[in-house]
Order: sequence, then structure tokens, then C-alpha cells
Amino acid sequence: MTGFDALDLLAEIEDVGRDRRRGGYTRHVFDDAERELRDWFVERAQRLELEVTADRNGNLWAWWGEPGPDAFVTGSHLDSVPGGGAHDGPLGVVSALAAVEQLKAAGFVPSRPLAVVVFAEEEGSRFGLACLGSRLLSGAVAPDRLEQLTDASGQRFVDVARDASLDAPGYDAESLARIGVYVELHVEQGKGLIDLDAPVAVGSSILEHGRWRIDVHGQGNHAGTTDIADRRDPMLPAAAAVLAARRAAAVRTGSRATIGRLEPVPGGTNVIASRVSAWMDVRADSEADTRDIVAEVRAAVAEAAAAEGCEASVVEESYSGEVRFDPQLRDRIATTLGGIPALPTGAGHDAGVLAAHVPTAMLFVRNPSGVSHAPEEGADDAAVQAGVDALARTIEDLA
Repeated sequence: MTGFDALDLLAEIEDVGRDRRRGGYTRHVFDDAERELRDWFVERAQRLELEVTADRNGNLWAWWGEPGPDAFVTGSHLDSVPGGGAHDGPLGVVSALAAVEQLKAAGFVPSRPLAVVVFAEEEGSRFGLACLGSRLLSGAVAPDRLEQLTDASGQRFVDVARDASLDAPGYDAESLARIGVYVELHVEQGKGLIDLDAPVAVGSSILEHGRWRIDVHGQGNHAGTTDIADRRDPMLPAAAAVLAARRAAAVRTGSRATIGRLEPVPGGTNVIASRVSAWMDVRADSEADTRDIVAEVRAAVAEAAAAEGCEASVVEESYSGEVRFDPQLRDRIATTLGGIPALPTGAGHDAGVLAAHVPTAMLFVRNPSGVSHAPEEGADDAAVQAGVDALARTIEDLA
């Protein structure tokens, strides 16, 4: 078994899903790029003599030994945000494959079932609901919600799922019951490890976070012939939302509020929009701060919409409370790895979704730029190998 160095594996997929316009990568669940990565994962896992299965929600499982209860599960995802970096998601997958190869070469045999998992639609970049694969698996998504999920082209998730041969997406009690412990390795999305001068850390918690959709309806018209006094321009309340989000987060320590996506309709340079939709991401140390930020943005949008003669709505699309990873598992991993530091994160992960059901932990790998969800995201070679070694030692201890 050769060719399972994590850096080599990343190099094998470096041309899949390249985004020539944005830079970085765009790999959305069940698009051509993500399907190609799925096929690549299956081939690579089978070369390691792992048995690969797909569950009813499109998550892939590569089993070392017979699938069964109380399994040690590790992995991540292969989808990306639009124009994302090369490591967010794939680093956890290739590190898991590399760790398995490393352990097999050393003659290690797990005493419990072990699986490398690839979760579907972790970023939520196609259907708008982050960690969709793990949320469906764990029953965190109501069946009627699936009917409402559509992508930017108007395709419904239920139709795309059917085309992908998914059998009745939803709560998967059998797959969930097999997970005894879940450990997810991920590139750090911040500068904590740079400041600590350490290659690897264990995760401590995930901030409260959620997504809200803002819709403002006005009157489409000609940009050159419509007097300012006669306009009902929905872009003004949308702009008010952007500014309000920044102001509201700035006065609350540790809070973040971002509007990174705006869609004006019809979207012409010389056209006053008839409708503007925007999506807001809010993260904070407490639910009170999160809700207060949203309330301030909602009030600013309502005030600006009234002044402009528009109608506006702010609707919650998803929300996750603070997650604290299993403290006993966290401390055991930290001790096994020689007392590595513990870090919180403001980013959501499948491990955060599963934490409500099984013991979960995360390993973070140093990112020299501190940048994530952008082409500049990365991890230095030494830290990548340190992450693989840390994951392998964790598997030795727990599996």
C-alpha cells in the first residue's frame, strides 16, 4: 500500500473543482466536482481494503473491519464554499486515509469497528443548510424542511437526492447507533496555533451560530429615468442590513455577523432592483448576543424599508447553540498527544452536530495564514504530518 501520504493525496485532487473566476475551489454536493471526489475517495479507500458504503443521506462510510456498534469514526467532508480553499474538509479526509495506512503498515489492528466518513453538504453552499448530511443522519432536520430546500438554480434537494439514488433521506438510526466516538481533524480556521507556535490542538467548543435570510421587495424600474424621490429601491434596506450587522457585532466581544451574499433581481447595472435577497451569518458567545444582533439588524432593515416604501422580512434558516466537546474525550486525546493545547472555534462542523448524540472531539491543524473559506487557506507541510500522526495515535488509543 503506497501513495497514502496526506500531501500526496491532496495533490491528487488539486485540479478537481478549481474555480477560475473566484480562485480556489467550488465543489458543491452532487455537482460534477464533488461527484468526482466521491469516486476518488471510494477508489482510494478500496485500495486500503476498506469496505465502502453509502447511507440514505449520501454520506460515505469506509469501514476497517465489519460495520458495527461502538465504532471509532473519523473523517470530514469534500464539498466547499464557493471559491474556498484546498484544505477545509479534504484535509480531514486525506489525513484519515493516511492515518489508516500508517497504522496498517505498523501492524495495528483495531479492537472495535473503525470507519472513515465523508459527510455530504457540510458547508451548506448548495442547499443553504450547513452540515446537512450529519443533520439528516441525526434527525436534526424535519422531513417537511427537505421539501423547502432548493439551490440557486431552483432545483429541489428532494429531486437532486432522488437523482443521486438516495433512499428516503432523513433520520438514520442505524448509522447513528454505530458511532461510538467521532473525532474530526480539520485545518484551523483562525490564528490560534500560530500564536501558540503549535502544529496541532484539540477542540474545546463551537460558538453559537445561525443563518438568516433577508428579503426586501420594492419596485423595479429604469435607473436613468426614475427620479430619486419616486424610487422604491430594495437595495437601500439591504445595505442597511450590511451596516447594521457590522455595528451590532462590533460592540459585543467575540461576536461576528456577516452578510456575504446578496442577490438583486433582475441584477442589471442600469436597473433598479425589484427584489434583493441577502443571507446573514451570525456567531457569538451566547444565545442572548446572537439574538440581540439579529434583532438589531431586523429593526434596521424594517426602518430602512419603511422609509423607502419597501416590504422586508428576516427569516431564520438554521441555528445551532454553543457546542462543548466531550471533556473527558478532549482531555484524554490531549494527554495522549503530550498535552497539546485546546482551542475554541467560531466555525461549525459535523462534529458539532453529532456532539448532541455521541462523544465527539476535534483536532485542529495549524494554518499559517489564518485565512479560511478563501484561496489563501492552507496548512504547512510539517503541521499536516503532525496532524496525521496525532490522528493515528488517537486511533491507537481509542480504537
